[in-house]
Formats: sequence, structure tokens, C-alpha cells
Amino acid sequence: MKVRIKFEKTGVMKFIGHLDIMRYFQKAFRRADIPVRFTEGFSPHMVLSFASPLGVGITSSGEYMDLELTVDSIDREAFLGALNAQMVEGVRVLDVTGIKEGKGGKAMALVAAADYLVRCRDDMSLPDGQSLKAFLSQPEIMVLKEGKKGMKSVNIRPLIYCLRPGESGGIFMRLAAGSEANLKPESVMDELMVFCGQEAKGRGGFLIHRIDLYASKEKTENEFVSLNDLGDPL
Repeated sequence: MKVRIKFEKTGVMKFIGHLDIMRYFQKAFRRADIPVRFTEGFSPHMVLSFASPLGVGITSSGEYMDLELTVDSIDREAFLGALNAQMVEGVRVLDVTGIKEGKGGKAMALVAAADYLVRCRDDMSLPDGQSLKAFLSQPEIMVLKEGKKGMKSVNIRPLIYCLRPGESGGIFMRLAAGSEANLKPESVMDELMVFCGQEAKGRGGFLIHRIDLYASKEKTENEFVSLNDLGDPL
């Protein structure tokens, strides 16, 4: 069977890169005796894939990986308990759902949007709601992005789906994510701060938390659906 695992990455674990997180989970699966399926051939490896690599220095409560098992069914609570017993502080498995053949798709291919909460590291004040509305009212927001043929000017306005004050402080944003279009929250914040007459800070000037990942309306009935909701409850 195929399952989708949702996990969080917080605290000091935000400084651990994607490849090391992948190796970490591979060891955790072995220690927890999770019946993971391996590829065939001379160099077999676990059949797993992550939805969207998380940048170093960013925390998250909505990370996903797809995993293939050698069994037809699992006990959800036993699976979560065994796996979380192998987790270190800063990494916790939140949920596991089943993925039926032909339904749900691969998480990596489904990702189309991501929610973020951005806060400042220092005493610098963030723009208020009116400033956010004025920023979004621009017909174009041009930034320089590095591509295969060098630097080019790109309009990021269509990639910003939502930008508003966060309910618990900070700035909430929903941005395009995935292989087709991807916008980093620090790029939005830099342009926003300059628009408001302040200095661009880059990622180092903000605390960034990824809340969740979503599939697009083209592949689901709703406009955006959390990857966790595409799986079947166990």
C-alpha cells in the first residue's frame, strides 16, 4: 500500500537540510520496523518521495512524504506511535493517510500552493493591513530572478494568492509553490518592505513558518485542498 505522512519540523531542526532529513527518516523507518518497500536491482533504496523540500532556516507544521509499504494495511495509531518513538525534538509525525491507486496522485506533482506565516526577527514593525492591500493593488510586482539563461525580470503578482495580517501576529501569505511556479516568502517580504519605504532584509531578517501545502483547483474539486485531505483516513 501507499501512504502519505504529514510531519512538522521546528526548533533547531530547521537548520537541518533536506537531504539530511531524508536520511534521518530512512533510519527512523528501519528502527521503527516500518515495512517499507525497496526498489529492485543492485542498489535497492526505499520507495519514498517528499512533496516539497523545505529551505534551511524555515520551520513547518505541514511537510509531506509519500511512502510505499510491503503490507496491505496498517494500524494508524500503532504506525504513528512507532515512528514518533524514533523522532528527535523538533520533528514529529502528525498524521498518516492511505493513497489509493489512481487517487491522490504523487505529493511532489500535486503541490501548487503553500501557506506561510512571517514574523520579524528584530524590533522592525511589519506593514499593516492597509499597506498590504496597497501592495497587492499593484498591477505588476517585478523582481529579478535567476534562471537558466541568467537574471530576468519576473512579475510575481499572479503568484501571490493571499496576503493579510496573521491572526496571531505576523503576516499570513499563500503563495504559488511546486514545479510549475514557485515563489519564496522572503522575496515577497523584500518587495513589500521596499514598497513601504523600509530596507529589504532577505530571509535572515524574518522568521518564516510554512503552515501547509496544497493541491491546485485543476486537479481537485476545490480551489486549493491540503495534501493531507487528499488521502484516505486509516
